[in-house]
Amino acid sequence: MPAMVAVVLDTNVIVSGHLKEGRPESTVLQLFYGGRIDLLVSNPILTEYEEVLRRPKFGFSPPHIDRFLQRIRSAARHVTPSVKVAVCKDPDDDRFLECALAGHADTLVTGNKRHFPAREFEGIPILNAAEFLAQFAVDSSLTSRP
Repeated sequence: MPAMVAVVLDTNVIVSGHLKEGRPESTVLQLFYGGRIDLLVSNPILTEYEEVLRRPKFGFSPPHIDRFLQRIRSAARHVTPSVKVAVCKDPDDDRFLECALAGHADTLVTGNKRHFPAREFEGIPILNAAEFLAQFAVDSSLTSRP
């Protein structure tokens, strides 16, 4: 794996990573916690992460959510997209592509590839968590959580 892979994570990866220990999404989060990936975020993405994580149906405790969001705000690389795109089936997903473009991401990781165009966008691969781990030869032995 390159020294630091720049990655945009769709909200479904964040939620699944917190709900399903031992799954590829959880491993991707562990890579972020361990400082092994360069997580790219924008203000619209941070807003969506918080709104979705606070939905009662997921059952996350407010302190857990607060710790995670603080970790994201302090350790992720914040970018400000300057290019608007309108290519996703769900217009709310365009924000992830905009962030990926602004941050020169190596990949966008999502659990809903069908919501995004093809296999890549502007040269940025769109992968699910398992594909990301395989493509970037990431080992899953990291264990640091907030």
